[in-house]
Amino acid sequence: MHRAGICWLLAVLGGALLTGAPAAAASDRGPGRALAPPIENAALATDARLGGDVTRTRFILDLSQTVEFTAFTLADPYRVVVDLPQIGFQLPVRAGESGRGLVKAFRFGLVMPGGSRLVLDATGPVRIDKVFVLDPLDGQPARLVLDLVAVDRETFLRNLALENKPRRQAEPRKSDREPANGGGDDRPVIVLDPGHGGLDTGSAAGSGETEKAIVLEFAHQLREKLEKLGKYRVVMTRSDDSFVTLAERVRVARANRAALFVSIHADALGRRDAETRGATVYTLSENASDVEAARLAEAENKADVIAGVDLSAEPDEIADILIDLAQRETKTFSAQFARTLVGELKTAARMHKHPLKSAGFRVLKAPDVPSVLVELGYLSSPRDLKLMTSEAWRQRATDSIVQAVTGFFATRFAGAAAGTRN
Repeated sequence: MHRAGICWLLAVLGGALLTGAPAAAASDRGPGRALAPPIENAALATDARLGGDVTRTRFILDLSQTVEFTAFTLADPYRVVVDLPQIGFQLPVRAGESGRGLVKAFRFGLVMPGGSRLVLDATGPVRIDKVFVLDPLDGQPARLVLDLVAVDRETFLRNLALENKPRRQAEPRKSDREPANGGGDDRPVIVLDPGHGGLDTGSAAGSGETEKAIVLEFAHQLREKLEKLGKYRVVMTRSDDSFVTLAERVRVARANRAALFVSIHADALGRRDAETRGATVYTLSENASDVEAARLAEAENKADVIAGVDLSAEPDEIADILIDLAQRETKTFSAQFARTLVGELKTAARMHKHPLKSAGFRVLKAPDVPSVLVELGYLSSPRDLKLMTSEAWRQRATDSIVQAVTGFFATRFAGAAAGTRN
């Protein structure tokens, strides 16, 4: 870079190049908004910025204290991932939505209990040239500094093979995701799956509300009502603002031998479709019922890529699930519950003009668990958004789902009892 360019970059970065010495370790995380609070005495991230050009780009994250970290790259799409201990993000509202130089955008969030993640979406193949943490100095905060340089794809893949060690996510908390210990309890298990979470915000409204927050609050309310009945054991794939892979969501359902899996989402469409609104219930199908269903399934199935997860490391069990279509009995039960659910929701919520659809959602592909995906409404519709953020609407909608669940199991148990008598 010529002298004028260097001087400009120094000015943009606020002198960060000149302070402190590199630390020994590095780490990374993805975009989000107001996320789960940090653990006691954890670091806070207060600002983030990019400087540089399409040859070399620097990312800086201001921190309240130094942290340890690990950094690595992923391909197809090109990403740079930084894993950190759990920290609090107090960044500007639209931080990460736009990029500069080699970075198209970045996101951040809680990726597991005790762990946060930054994910930088690269414009092409890049190499991590330097990554370090600067100690606070002369009134300046601690800083995580990440330098990226452009490389060709061959070099990128060679670096990927030589430098990136295989990584597996930390084990999820047993309290919510491990198989429920029935202890002789033969009540059916219902798994509630609030979509997205952590650095994966899902859809977002123009006014700032996020899908991940709306569906989590809804799932907590639904869980409470189901548990009060005393008829079911309820497990949630996530009970806080943490990221859970699609494969892990399926594993939770199967490990708990769930009798029913309900994934909860809230979609958003472009401005031209702002009038589209209403709740929709989806079941699994290789062939999507319409173009909109296909688009939604494709978008949801990319959640792991968005969060920077290397899907090549998935265990064989999950690969088998993705290959093996749902068994006929499971698909029948799924369709039965979906019809029941649409019937009940009609009494409490505005429904989409085509309320029952099907598509190839990965999260519905457990072959032995009846599964549906519920889109509560559209964040892109002001009227739907007003309803989904209304306590009165949530009460009605959760009551209707409870009624659907009760009706579904009453029918199943009655059928099982008849079969036994015969």
